[in-house]
Amino acid sequence: MPEGLSGTDWQLVVADNASTDDTVAITRELVPAARLVEMGHNTGWSAALNAGISAADEFDAVMVLNPDIRLVPGSGLAMYDVFGREGDIERVGIVAPRMYDGGGNLSPSLRREPTVTRALGEAVFGTCAGQYHRVLGETVYDETAYAQNTTADWATGACLLISAECLAATGPWDESFFLYSEETEYALRARDRGFRTMLAPDAQVIHLGGGSCGDIGNSETSPRLWSILTLSKVRMYRKRHSLLAYAVYWSVVFLGQSVAAAIGRPWGRRAVAVLLRPSKVELG
Repeated sequence: MPEGLSGTDWQLVVADNASTDDTVAITRELVPAARLVEMGHNTGWSAALNAGISAADEFDAVMVLNPDIRLVPGSGLAMYDVFGREGDIERVGIVAPRMYDGGGNLSPSLRREPTVTRALGEAVFGTCAGQYHRVLGETVYDETAYAQNTTADWATGACLLISAECLAATGPWDESFFLYSEETEYALRARDRGFRTMLAPDAQVIHLGGGSCGDIGNSETSPRLWSILTLSKVRMYRKRHSLLAYAVYWSVVFLGQSVAAAIGRPWGRRAVAVLLRPSKVELG
């Protein structure tokens, strides 16, 4: 991490959601100066992030990091340099790096705003639908988008740099999301307040847990995590749309998961169950 943040003045804050491994002990041993926030139980991503930000010293930007992110040297400064572009009507408030998986392959991390059409495209063609046309899927696959300062509706939350100005204007992350879609909601809420999400092509990170769209729907897909993701998506959509629009969106998502369930996908069956009875989703 020090090489990844070279050229910046940084502080490490670790929010631990009652981990069952050696995270706390390793943090204290390897980075004794780190500020450790022990949540006491698994509060979810947004709550832990809010607690970590609240525990930090004064800052002008916050980098949100998954524990499986590895920063390429100089990536932090490259992300920070995207802020403060003169003449922008909408300020850059959130910066995403160019992300690669553990095998060195580009991991598409830019996203488009969820719509009924995109939900339908992904129900028919799967999570790779965005490869066929931008209106069919949320994920941006065009490689040229990752070679320049591209503005996106949102970006995956495994690694993001958020300006203090954006944080102050947008407010805390929505803790009603336990996992997934919290970064979608936050980036769209920031956009409502005049802040853009932008890619920093010169900033590169390795996401060890990242994968391709083809990884979704195979035998390794976790039914539990997929059900949380699916429920979070429809809940996020409801927060920004009318009840009628939400009903249409929910129906399209339900249709896609029902087809998956019908052809024997365990994750599809689990998603159908939680869409019908949200209380059945297993958190923690």
